[in-house]
Amino acid sequence: MDQIYPKLVTEALSHVKYPGNGKDIVSLGMVEDDIRIDGRKVSFSLIFEKPNDPFRKSLVKAAETAIKTYIGSDVEIEGNVHIKVKEQPKKKERKILPEVKNIIAVASGKGGVGKSTVASNLAVALAKAGYKVGLFDADLFGPSAPKMFDVENEKPVAIEVEGKEGIAPIEKYGVSMLSIGFFVDPNNALVWRGAMATGAIKQLIEEGHWGELDYFVVDLPPGTSDIHLTLVQTVPITGAVIVSTPQEVALADARKGINMFENNNIKVPVLGLVENMAWFTPEELPDNKYYLFGKEGCKKLAEQMNVPLLAQIPIVQSIREGGDEGRPVALDETSIMGKVFADLAKRVVEETDRRNRELEPTKKVELND
Repeated sequence: MDQIYPKLVTEALSHVKYPGNGKDIVSLGMVEDDIRIDGRKVSFSLIFEKPNDPFRKSLVKAAETAIKTYIGSDVEIEGNVHIKVKEQPKKKERKILPEVKNIIAVASGKGGVGKSTVASNLAVALAKAGYKVGLFDADLFGPSAPKMFDVENEKPVAIEVEGKEGIAPIEKYGVSMLSIGFFVDPNNALVWRGAMATGAIKQLIEEGHWGELDYFVVDLPPGTSDIHLTLVQTVPITGAVIVSTPQEVALADARKGINMFENNNIKVPVLGLVENMAWFTPEELPDNKYYLFGKEGCKKLAEQMNVPLLAQIPIVQSIREGGDEGRPVALDETSIMGKVFADLAKRVVEETDRRNRELEPTKKVELND
């Protein structure tokens, strides 16, 4: 009885052709160098490129037949041909917004609560505080950034950076911004299905050459939708700021907004609540406060939901005028409303820093005896 050795096995297997291209499985590198011989028992592994190779079973059978044909019919081979799948190199994923330190989503449960006004003035206040800031207007069906920054007639241009083509954001008041409003006719309604809307969001974020930013403020559309899910799946949001007015109808939707971000499938920290239109003070009666939409509704909700109350912003004519004229009130740091938004920016920075510290890995401290 002739002795079996590895070369005999590989010579026998060289007669087995891979049906896909007609080449033998040895020259294709499909026979792993793990041939094991124990008397008349032979075992080895066949390596396949894909786990669902259509010729997998037939090749195992052909390998068993070749061993018995060219070495001996008494060789124990059935069940000893093992299948392995070639490990594929992992694709290198392109990182989105690689030079952005913090991404802040500004959201609201319902429309009409001044979310875009808060987002725009927050971005300006952060820039006035010395931070590098970007503003992304993700409210596709009601873009307002071009109007609020008086850049409605501006058109972003295509540029090339490090061999990659993209879009240069519009810059105004120290804020780099992109909005769908730069690309569509402001007089026409945008009628898009969900897939088109979410695709536009991803394209503007990914193709924008934002560069190095300390804060990337995202003005989300009101409510909860595909756009919100797309955003949290596309970029690593640092935290969300929820804007609401004090009345019960708005607070009910704000509560839903908080629950959305804290959902287990999203898990975005809520940095805090902003109560907009908190009260009205007539210019001729500066010491009077009229709570037109209810008193301290967001303050109570913040306590119930265990989130910080970041600011209470009154109804002031200058805020509306600044938005309409394209000069956010946060530009004037010496004005009362300028200080309000400067304080809001400070609170957002504090809550962002606190959140980032919580994510830092715990450092072990060794004490010497």
